Amino acid sequence: MAPMITPSDPVPDPVPDLVVDLNADLGEGFGRWTLTDDEALLSVVTSANVACGFHAGDPSIMRRVCELAAERGVRIGAQVSYRDLAGFGRRAMDVPPQELAAEVAYQIGALEVFARAAGSRVSYVKPHGALYNRTVRDAGQAAAVVAGVRLAAGPGAPLPVLGLPGSQLLAAAREAGLEAVPEAFADRAYTPEGTLVPRGEPGAVLHDPEAVVAQALALVRGGAGRSLCLHGDTPGAAELALRVRRALAEAGARVEAFT
Repeated sequence: MAPMITPSDPVPDPVPDLVVDLNADLGEGFGRWTLTDDEALLSVVTSANVACGFHAGDPSIMRRVCELAAERGVRIGAQVSYRDLAGFGRRAMDVPPQELAAEVAYQIGALEVFARAAGSRVSYVKPHGALYNRTVRDAGQAAAVVAGVRLAAGPGAPLPVLGLPGSQLLAAAREAGLEAVPEAFADRAYTPEGTLVPRGEPGAVLHDPEAVVAQALALVRGGAGRSLCLHGDTPGAAELALRVRRALAEAGARVEAFT
């Protein structure tokens, strides 16, 4: 478990030259099992990708994370996944498009109940794990995710979609009239094509704090995305997030939610 970081901990005042959102995966637990240090991360990040029960999370966890996020002014995002609780949503699956669209809408709707009860709302949607990676190249699965987002949001209330730059997911979102928000990963290695190195390969996840901070700064300075992601299940994630946020501020970036 990462050390607790309280809201009173100093974060350097930013200089308004660059603006970037800092997001993390939260609520990744089930019952008595917990993986992410939600309270500590919510004192640092500006957007929370909340697990909606398909890869992790349960109603009690979802409610608690939404309450904490609302208290701290952190935007709530629905992190939707394949129905793969046993595999943490990281196993490849083939789900028919209509079924996938319905499951995406179901997850968003479930989280929206708790977000509204906390005085907030679901502000955006981001796929998780295998679904995220699949929608980079698979136009059919990407379109199904977007169809689910539109179904959950209803007419006249579009939700932004967070995804990898150049992905089929962001292309489908733009085509459907949704805001497509590109993101970059501070703690993941990239292939030469700009996709994420598969987790099964050596070096896919960056653990060295200096390397994570250096990559975060390089990505932001290079305009790689409007939002920067740190995985909540990475050991020491809360401390890493704080170091990244401080480094961004010192580099002249203003850290704030994109929604």
